[in-house]
Amino acid sequence: MTAVTDENPGQGRGGARGASGADAATSPPEASGSGVGWDDGLIARRAQDARKEAEQTPDEVPPEDDGRPQVETYVDSDNPLRPRLDALRELVGLSRARLERSALAEAGRVLDEAAARQRLSSRHTVVAIAGASGSGKSTLFNALAGAQLSETGLRRPTTSSALACSWTDGAAGLLDRLAVPGRLRRRPQPGGEAADEALQGLVLVDLPDHDSAARGHRDQVDRVLALVDAVIWVVDPEKYADAALHERYLRPLAGHAEITFVVLNQIDRLPGEAADQVLDDLRRLLDEDGMALGEHGEPGATVLSLSALTGEGVDELRELLGRFVQDRTAATRRLAADVDAAAAGLRPVYVAEGRPGLGERAREEFADRLAEAVGAAAAGQAAEREWRRNAGRACGTPWLRLWRWYESTRQPGSRDRSPLAAPPEEQLTSRQRVEQAVRTVADDAAAGLPGPWAQAVREAAVHGAQGLPDALDELAGRVAGGPDGAVQDASGGVTGAPDSGGAAGSLPGGPGNPAAGGAGEGRGGRPAGKPPRPAWWPAAVLGQVAMTLLQIFGGLWLVGQIIGVLEPGLLAPALVMAAGIVGGPLVEWSCAAAARGPARRYGQEAERRLREAAAACGRARVLDPVSAELARYREVRERYVAVTEFSTTGR
Repeated sequence: MTAVTDENPGQGRGGARGASGADAATSPPEASGSGVGWDDGLIARRAQDARKEAEQTPDEVPPEDDGRPQVETYVDSDNPLRPRLDALRELVGLSRARLERSALAEAGRVLDEAAARQRLSSRHTVVAIAGASGSGKSTLFNALAGAQLSETGLRRPTTSSALACSWTDGAAGLLDRLAVPGRLRRRPQPGGEAADEALQGLVLVDLPDHDSAARGHRDQVDRVLALVDAVIWVVDPEKYADAALHERYLRPLAGHAEITFVVLNQIDRLPGEAADQVLDDLRRLLDEDGMALGEHGEPGATVLSLSALTGEGVDELRELLGRFVQDRTAATRRLAADVDAAAAGLRPVYVAEGRPGLGERAREEFADRLAEAVGAAAAGQAAEREWRRNAGRACGTPWLRLWRWYESTRQPGSRDRSPLAAPPEEQLTSRQRVEQAVRTVADDAAAGLPGPWAQAVREAAVHGAQGLPDALDELAGRVAGGPDGAVQDASGGVTGAPDSGGAAGSLPGGPGNPAAGGAGEGRGGRPAGKPPRPAWWPAAVLGQVAMTLLQIFGGLWLVGQIIGVLEPGLLAPALVMAAGIVGGPLVEWSCAAAARGPARRYGQEAERRLREAAAACGRARVLDPVSAELARYREVRERYVAVTEFSTTGR
């Protein structure tokens, strides 16, 4: 018989073309090209009806128009696929700045195809018939349609373009999406067994050979298979184990088992129990491909044997296909399988090994390394020595202080000399320590992360570390030279201490720098910060003054006796003078012993301030950007879990 084309192939594009309908009515449907409808408008429909009545053969029956909308939008508010698609869309959006475009290409394609399919009819199920050359695809297509719609024969390839048969109206948009032209759209035999009510909504597509010698045929098969709702693979006893079929199609599409039919055709050529043996071997191969088989009520691929030529088993396939179509879930299951496949492809770039992140231990080690680089321990020791030196100045004997002043005057410019900077090699050592600390914390944070996210974490750490050594120098100078600081930074930088190798062990103006002098002057000759004095220092100073007065009084008493002004008596003035001479050092020693505890606490406080300042600087410049990258990764990982519907830890 001569088949009839679908009466509204252009309706799926969502717009009527009434303005041009009258002009197009004078040309045949093929002239409209690519399925663009010419029968819009009353005059065009009347012209079409008149043409069909004039040319209709006894076998041709015009399709019925039930008056229902040609496209029913695919809308299901309770569809469990919707949150997965939303999560995948958010996942792609959050990952564009971190992943290569090629890594997200398949996920983007799935989103685009899902949106396109959901805009089209939900009353139809598009099923493709695919197979190798000579497997009997077209014969099975004709058997299901109940009419000789697709050409069959010995010439190969027989099918050169996709041919569609729609059991109901409204499939034009779906066929437009498959790029099936209007001249290749058919309807089944009306009133026959093929017009079974269970198949209402079926759109059957006969594809070219997937192993065709023509490259265009293979490309067409690949393109259509990516768009249909389900596929019937037709194999024959000779090619059912073909590696091209299993390696190129069945194995990669193993996750699409629920929308897959595998039909062993041409069993009429097999004698006795050979058909069952071949079918069992086919099931074995499918199992090796990883494709679940729908047996014993379990979801999976449907596998059966038939003969499209004799009709054996065709009714069983028609019945299974009818239940499958009436279920109206094929499109959803196809999209869900596509999402699963896209998620599986993205797994290496989203699933981490273990639990990556910055723990407290890593943060503390980073702070310790920065403190070592900035010389916090050396600065604390310098502050302690400065405190004890101030105690010695306040409580020491005046003769010792006079001697120190005399020694300082013997070195010209020693009191006004500015602090010396650390040698360049010590500054380089400090910078290297900071860089090493940054690399270490970046490696700790990136451990276990997928490659792109680990690289993003390292880049965030390196970018934040730019200028960190200089910032630590400036910050250490401010902390060290504060109002209650032990020392003053006169050069605007923190330099390495010769005695510790640190970066701030000899802060200018502090005792760690031999050029600072006893006065501890800062920038511009201003006095450097002094340690606080305890309450007992005035009493110690008063005692030292008393000892000094005793020495002076005893000495004057002796002089008066020597020159005869006073009565002789050496014992009393000698004892008074000796008491002053012995008491002065004794007071100084006592004050030095009493100053050890406060000096140690003051040094520890100075070290703590510098350590906390360095840690805060490192946290703001390095740890916070790294934590932001880790938070972004955790966010996309949660979206990935929503897409895959299972934990990324595999538990």
